Amino acid sequence: MTTPLVRQAAEIMSRGDQPIIADYVELYQQHQVDQILLPEETQCLAVKTFLHMCNVKFHLKMRSNAEQMSPSGGLPFIKMGPQIISEFEPIVDHLSLKGVNLSRELSGSQRALLKAYMSLTVNRLYLAELYVTWRDKLTAEEITKVRYGSPYSWPLNKILPWLKQREVETYLQAQGWYDKTINQVYTEVDLCCKALSDKLEDQYYFFMDRPTELDALVFAHLHNLLNTELTSAKLADIVRKHDNLMQFCERIRERYFPDGGNEEDS
Repeated sequence: MTTPLVRQAAEIMSRGDQPIIADYVELYQQHQVDQILLPEETQCLAVKTFLHMCNVKFHLKMRSNAEQMSPSGGLPFIKMGPQIISEFEPIVDHLSLKGVNLSRELSGSQRALLKAYMSLTVNRLYLAELYVTWRDKLTAEEITKVRYGSPYSWPLNKILPWLKQREVETYLQAQGWYDKTINQVYTEVDLCCKALSDKLEDQYYFFMDRPTELDALVFAHLHNLLNTELTSAKLADIVRKHDNLMQFCERIRERYFPDGGNEEDS
């Protein structure tokens, strides 16, 4: 049975607005400046962007143990009343149940295409970020382990990064990425960016004249590939080859992060 709340949400969506979320929303992540790593920062930025696109107000909570606090171990996670939901897609699905759905007006074939491009983005860019962060030896030693271990004293600042590296490498092995060379990883990123560029063409967003969750996800990955300090600029150079993706990132940043993305931690 359709409840009055659901009908009201549908009416608001038909006017192009988002329903107001009454719950107090807290978003948890690791510390931005000296701890969080590229894969997690990208996931956090994707959720922040999605919430901004939905006009859902949230309060940022930075915690050094956010990964351990998360019910799935993945970041970020949000707290809405008594409910805790972690990671991008479950958060998107949960808000959809609340009446907030950016892709509601897409046709069935468009939604299938949206899911395909989201899967492409995760299966290429996210895995590449994990690989570069933990599998590339120079990056792992000079950046990753230092940042990951920064909240802890010796010997935990050595043991915990080692354990996390083993966990990520096991995951990469299961995904068929463990034995790739760094050049093969760059090729995967290049192919993914080309596919996204071809889909975007000269449109403002990937679908229709308004953003979807795909826009939030792609922006987060591309923005962080462009702006995260790594031991090589190759990933940023790949993104810069596509003018429309660069313009897309700038548009999203200016519209949803006019203050530079410095949400206040409370």
